[in-house]
Amino acid sequence: MTLAKYKTKRRFNETPEPEGKVAKAKKQKTFVIQRHDASHLHYDFRLEAEGVLKSWAVPKGPSLNPADKRLAMMVEDHPVSYGTFEGVIPEGNYGAGFVDVWDHGTYEPINEKSEVITEKEFLANLKKGSLKFRMKGRKLKGEFALVKMHGRGENTWLLIKHRDEYAMDEYDAEDYAKKSSVKKSAEKKAAREAKKSPLKKVTVKKAIKKASVKKTAAKKVATKKTAATAVKKKR
Repeated sequence: MTLAKYKTKRRFNETPEPEGKVAKAKKQKTFVIQRHDASHLHYDFRLEAEGVLKSWAVPKGPSLNPADKRLAMMVEDHPVSYGTFEGVIPEGNYGAGFVDVWDHGTYEPINEKSEVITEKEFLANLKKGSLKFRMKGRKLKGEFALVKMHGRGENTWLLIKHRDEYAMDEYDAEDYAKKSSVKKSAEKKAAREAKKSPLKKVTVKKAIKKASVKKTAAKKVATKKTAATAVKKKR
């Protein structure tokens, strides 16, 4: 297993994304879902296996409603280190836009009887086009399935929630991704800075921190002005 396709799509002297490498196998497998506000908003659904993150782009985001069969397009494997990536991919680069972690945790590969299976069995199921797994995240919990749609292209899958104690009748991933005005302004500023200096690694977290500091300072100035005005009126 290599990350050749991932690396050929990126210019690491311009993007803050990690170059990464194939990780050592470990017993506990992680997952991450990243909200990617690129040319088209989508969610990147990633499951750790074979030392990489098996990845699918889910346009409408994951759902806890079993009735929602979400389209999931399988994309190139990503390095495990990508699981913590948040930041701005500069204009002119593959996937340009904002990336932040929407949910993360661990997962267990399972069979039809909800029994935990080995990674080898899980990879065999991946080749067959039918995966089942139990998620232990902050937002996504319980059993899910990824099923390949035959006759719809090699990379076309469906992400489906199994009906269990975590299932919900209505669910919209965007309802759990609301952003504060500070974060929105920080992202816009980060995008402007990234466009001016594509070699400069501008992250959303740093931009948010700067924006928060400026907002606090502005509040202090406004408070002082209000106090000064009140004193003048009294005089």
